[in-house]
This record gives sequence, C-alpha cells and structure tokens, in this order.
Amino acid sequence: MNILVTFGTRPEAIKLFPVIHALRRQRDFNVTVCVTAQHREMLDQVLDIADIEPDLDLNIMKPNQTLPEMTSRIIRGFDEVLAEVEPDRVMVQGDTTTAMAAALSAFYRKIPVDHVEAGLRSGDIYSPWPEEVNRKVVGSIASLHFAPTARAAEALIRENVPRERIFVTGNTVIDALLQTKQRIEAKPALPDYVNKSLPAEGVDQRIILVTAHRRENFDGGMERIAAALLKIVEREDVVALFPVHPNPNVVGPMRTMLGNHPRIRLLPPLDYVPFVHLLSRSYLVLTDSGGVQEEAPALGKPVLVMRDTTERPEGVEAGTALLVGTDPSLIAGEALRLLQDRQHYLRMSRAHNPFGDGHASERIIDILSNEVLPMNRKELKYAI
Repeated sequence: MNILVTFGTRPEAIKLFPVIHALRRQRDFNVTVCVTAQHREMLDQVLDIADIEPDLDLNIMKPNQTLPEMTSRIIRGFDEVLAEVEPDRVMVQGDTTTAMAAALSAFYRKIPVDHVEAGLRSGDIYSPWPEEVNRKVVGSIASLHFAPTARAAEALIRENVPRERIFVTGNTVIDALLQTKQRIEAKPALPDYVNKSLPAEGVDQRIILVTAHRRENFDGGMERIAAALLKIVEREDVVALFPVHPNPNVVGPMRTMLGNHPRIRLLPPLDYVPFVHLLSRSYLVLTDSGGVQEEAPALGKPVLVMRDTTERPEGVEAGTALLVGTDPSLIAGEALRLLQDRQHYLRMSRAHNPFGDGHASERIIDILSNEVLPMNRKELKYAI
C-alpha cells in the first residue's frame, strides 16, 4: 500500500516522525514523504534530528503571506504531488493549514485521508484560530480518525463520524518525546547557547520554560504575557528560559519588554533535542502551545496554559494543566503559587498524564494493517 505522509510545520514533524519510521519498518507499506515547509527553518531542524529526508518539498512560504495565499498554494502544489505519486492513502496530522489543504486536495481526487490527532475541539472557531476550523474540515473529510484520547473520540461521535472509523491510539507526541529523551540520556550534547543559558552549577534557581506563538495572542496578548513574566522573575530564585518564535509579532514585544532582564533568557528557536532537555530540566511550564500541554505532563511538569480555551481539556481535568489566559495577574499569581506551595506543585506534577504511553505509533500501524490492508481499495473510496 502506497501511503503519502504530508506535513509542513515543526509540531507536525515531531508528531509524525515516529509514525513514518514505524511505517517504514513494515514491508506492507511504501511511504512517500511530502513537506510544504509552512515553517521552513523550524521544520528542517526536526527533519535533521529525526533522520527524515522528504521525497518532495513544496517550499510554499513567502514573506508576509496571507492565510488564503498559503492555502491556495498548498492546494495547487499538493494536487500536482497527488497526480505524480498516485497514493492509495494520504496521512495528515493535527490542525495546520497544511493538514487542512492537503486533506481537501486528496478529497478532490477521492483519495482516503487518515487523520493523526483527530477529534480535538475547543468549541470556538476563533480560538485557536485558524486551527479549530482546520481540524473540523479534516474531520469531515477523513476516512480513519486516530484520536489521542477517549474525549477526542467522543467529540467525533457527536459530529456523526461513524464509530468504526474512530480509533483511540494515544498521542504520537509522547512517542516522540520519550524516544528523544532516551537519545539525550544516551548521548547528552547540547548547543553552547543552551548550556550557557542554564543556571550555573551550584546556583539554586528553578527554571521556568516559556513558549508563546499563537495568532490569537498577537493583538496585545504577547505584551500581557511579557508583563506576567516580569512579575514572576522578581523572585531571585527563578530564571525564565524563553525560546522565541521568529514571527515578528512575537519577537518584537518580547525583545522590547524582556530583552535586558538578568533572569530572563531569550533564546533562538530550539531544535527538538535541546527543547526536550530544557523541558526535562524545567520546574514548570508557561505556554500557549498545544503540543507542550501534552509533552510537559509526560515529564511531570505542571503547565499554565496562556489561552482562554484549550482543545486539550483532558490535561485540565486531570490536574496537570491550568488555563490562565493572558491576564498578567492570573499568570503570575498561579506561577508564584506553584513556586511557593509545595503540595499544590506535587498535585499537579504527579497527576495522571491522559495523553498517551509512548506506543501510539504502533497502534496506528496495527490499525492500518488490520483494518485497511485486507480491504479492497474501492471499498475505502468515499461515497460521493
């Protein structure tokens, strides 16, 4: 069976590389990898670490490109890829513009789409934006839905997706995280700028890892997040490490407000290996990222989610994560509580991680082998 796997961003690459390697270990599958390079530099970092060389690269990014322009370029470029490769199935991940546009292109050619990390919903089409609509579009197209949790599967059932097409697998990001952590432990090598940013040997400082990049936080949200960090680092026993996303809407406010503080280290975007190392060294995490909400609990790190909604409520319900929005007082207050209240910290850090056990990729391959290979290809086509 010919499977075309496509992705364009760093998070997609992280969550798909364990699946790609698992597919390639099976003789029943022929795998073609196509990247759109929606995030050029950040994507290339992960490809290098994961030892994946794309077969096709659309390289669609242009400066100041709008979402409609990006979407149309992906649809046109990916349609040409489909004509060339003629895959039996297309696999996409998550909720990016790449995933949505590639799924739509495959639908136009009546090629079945498999959706990794299916069923996430916030219930608000503008938060996260445009991701909530992207994943709903893919969900309406997909043939097989690989849901990371039972709650995600229930969301799909409520949208009338046939139960027999939904499989709870866990999230592949945990596979990637645990595999990478093993590599770090076996061969601990980090860039100098990361090592220099860590507290010196013997210095009693706790690390707060910060990530922020969401579009819905561009209109004043980044400034509020920066204000919260300034409150938190008034404590001399903490240091905030912040790999800053290259988007000017993030870099500008953060450099202006935080660039000169002695206990805030603004880092360039990190390769995945040093990021996992910093995550494992951190005391707590402040993020507006989706994937980090899943990764941090796997390593026992409490997460403050700097968004008003989350499509990953399982973490909040389990007690590993807390929604704090972008109110500086709320962010700082909850961070300081975790720094001061040891019992509260232990409750969050030891809560059950609902996102997976590191074997999601194996389950996906088993499902494809058992559910798809025995069937006639025509039976998998859409009823249009």
